[in-house]
Amino acid sequence: MSPARAPARRRAPAARAAALIPKGVTNVEVDFGQGTLRLTNLDKLFWPELEITKRDLLQYYAQIAPALVPHLTDRAMVMKRYPNGAHGDFFFMKRAPSPRPEWIQTCRIPHGSGNVIDFPIVQDLASLLWVVNLGCIDLNPWYARCDDTDRPDYLHFDLDPVTGATFSQVIETALLVRRGLEGLGMSCYAKTTGSKGIHVYVPIQRGLVQKDVWTFAKSFAIALAAQAPKLVTAEYRIAKRPAGHVLVDYNQNAWGRTLASIYSVRPRPKATVSAPVSWEELERGIRIEDFRIDNVPQRVAKLGDLWKPLLAQRGRVRLERFL
Repeated sequence: MSPARAPARRRAPAARAAALIPKGVTNVEVDFGQGTLRLTNLDKLFWPELEITKRDLLQYYAQIAPALVPHLTDRAMVMKRYPNGAHGDFFFMKRAPSPRPEWIQTCRIPHGSGNVIDFPIVQDLASLLWVVNLGCIDLNPWYARCDDTDRPDYLHFDLDPVTGATFSQVIETALLVRRGLEGLGMSCYAKTTGSKGIHVYVPIQRGLVQKDVWTFAKSFAIALAAQAPKLVTAEYRIAKRPAGHVLVDYNQNAWGRTLASIYSVRPRPKATVSAPVSWEELERGIRIEDFRIDNVPQRVAKLGDLWKPLLAQRGRVRLERFL
């Protein structure tokens, strides 16, 4: 039996992130300055039918990191791990595993059970790749920042087609959501889920607790369903949702829930990405499959981060005045 090969070493300044994961090696140690990160099993196929490996997934996140990391900073990360790739079993993990690099920051969140959980936080490229190396294909950050985990700075709606509904109906629903929110003076932004639907986010001022944000979201969804009863449903009970409708899911605003983040690759057959889109693109018509691991970095290089306004402090909605 031949001895195991020592991992390759590579020094990787953040400015050269797109080239930091070499081919021809199974494992590599990357020096980020604050410490060394070991990336492993790089040749493992995560999408066998597309010949996409774990290396390719890590390379994608390295390329997209400048646009992605600001949307994850200071937020607890719920890890959804796919150790055997996109079509294998997965499991959720909240607590940051040990041992781990000493430079991985954590966010302590008390839960109703009395447990206090230390979630990892993605603060930079190194911590992003550490999470992905654990087998996380998509990323699921907390809605509120770690300095006040009960007061979110986003309101959002998950538009999900019920059996029999088309993606064209999801787009139609997204445009109705936009009209309703803008009628209230709220700026809103859309992204594909990378799976079947569309997410619509509203940047809000921190102030309301999560339950109050959920209350507004529920009232808005129910009102929208009443205005467009042949298209929209707000029925949370699966058995009672009418076929051929689009669910405006408000319940994802509940405390502790998460959605796949912007720029997340999804464990779907085409390795699709949860990608920000303009309202003009939605009006013209898009497909989920238009945004994939192989083309989103080029799209962002050309268009920039369409969700950059959600990072600004100006223009955030004061939701209290609607309750």
